Amino acid sequence: MKIQMKGLLIDILHDDSKPDVMHPLLFSFYLLSLLYGGAVRLRNLLYDCGIFKTRKIECKVISIGNITVGGTGKTPMVIMLANLLKERGYRPAVLSRGYGGRNRNSINVVSDGKRIFMEHDEAGDEPALIAGLVSDVPVITGRRRYLTGRYALERPGADILILDDAFQHRGLSRDIDIVLLNGESPFGSGFLLPRGTLREPAKALNRADVIVLTGADQKEEIAPTVKGLVPVPTFRGYRRPKDLVQGNGDDIYPLEYLKGKTVCAFAGIAEPESFKRTIKFLGGEVVAFVRFPDHHRYTERDLKEIRRESLNHSAAITITTEKDGIKLTGFPDFLCDIYMLRIEMEIIDRDREFEDMILSKLSR
Repeated sequence: MKIQMKGLLIDILHDDSKPDVMHPLLFSFYLLSLLYGGAVRLRNLLYDCGIFKTRKIECKVISIGNITVGGTGKTPMVIMLANLLKERGYRPAVLSRGYGGRNRNSINVVSDGKRIFMEHDEAGDEPALIAGLVSDVPVITGRRRYLTGRYALERPGADILILDDAFQHRGLSRDIDIVLLNGESPFGSGFLLPRGTLREPAKALNRADVIVLTGADQKEEIAPTVKGLVPVPTFRGYRRPKDLVQGNGDDIYPLEYLKGKTVCAFAGIAEPESFKRTIKFLGGEVVAFVRFPDHHRYTERDLKEIRRESLNHSAAITITTEKDGIKLTGFPDFLCDIYMLRIEMEIIDRDREFEDMILSKLSR
């Protein structure tokens, strides 16, 4: 019942129909979105006028964010940038709020770049995933990025900070604001939360330095509503499938392994349909698909449901996302029976221009 209710709320977020008093639930959410929008505009005005202060820190800062709820590839972008900066001689650290993590301390060291100290239940899904995939880059969580940033400078000795999901976190000054938009549906249903998926009105993009339009398909068309919206450099990003890894982490398979196989897929991410489309694009036949809410914590009951769906539809293999795999470490037997699709962010066509622009802004 709880999952069904969350599923209903997700459907409301993506419903682009006009407000209708004949649909009380939709209309109620629309009214709440008006109140939310007023609060967002007031908050931004107070920052713009200098009443709310933005603090500076003694190093370069890059923010990765979006203006919608989830589904734009922030985590792969953070990983790509961390690796790029590390290769260019910087000592980056990743700062995250740690959404979904149980540890509520003001400063939580998920990883010092050498060792991982926190699992996903303490750190949150994304910080745990980043810590596991990027070596020699500290990952620190905490609600106040200025505090975690000061810690990263003083302890691990970072000289550049990457803020994960921080476009709305205006309390810390940054040198580059990179905003990711879903290339297929950049503004979701067009409504603000909780009626839609927008965190801020579209004009908030005027604060951005760089926009990356992302998609799960390299040939995906860019929505015409984005073109000419703001006069900042705009690039296309592709969440490129990399390979398949079995849950135990020991066996890695090429993407061709999927071709012609019947698949039971499941995901607890913001845009599960994009995951389903990717599997089909790679040649897998999705005979069963189990959708869970974003940041869902899996239980034995969930795993039984997934196994039952796989068995009932005679699926040859069961697949999930790497982000979901992080949350299944407490179920090693189940994890060994499934596969995870690994992806990475890739800037299409103008990757050299993107790198040069980022490095040029940092050198100023």
